[in-house]
Amino acid sequence: MGEDNTSLGGIHISPNAVATIAYQAVLQSYGVVGLAPKNLADGIVSTITREPARGISVQYRGDLIDIEVNIIVEYGTRINSVAESVATAVRFNVEKALGLRINSVNVHVAGLRVSNTD
Repeated sequence: MGEDNTSLGGIHISPNAVATIAYQAVLQSYGVVGLAPKNLADGIVSTITREPARGISVQYRGDLIDIEVNIIVEYGTRINSVAESVATAVRFNVEKALGLRINSVNVHVAGLRVSNTD
């Protein structure tokens, strides 16, 4: 957990809090249709528990944070551009909200979805 000690006490930031901030940043990115679970077991668990940050994994390594995001991209958009945009948005929003340094943001494209043209 991200921890900081001040004269008034300690501050502890859970990985779920970081994942929630990253989740909001991902959904606001252009070309992203949704998030995908890492594997089938995570998909079943997130469906049952209604976890808001499914598809996002946060790891602490000392003072550094590693974030992995699994996204579904809209068909017809440039996958590389969408992935770079998501990584930049996640890094910016988490660093701005928490004031902590992000070591890496890895974006995995889990699939493509065709929008309705009707």
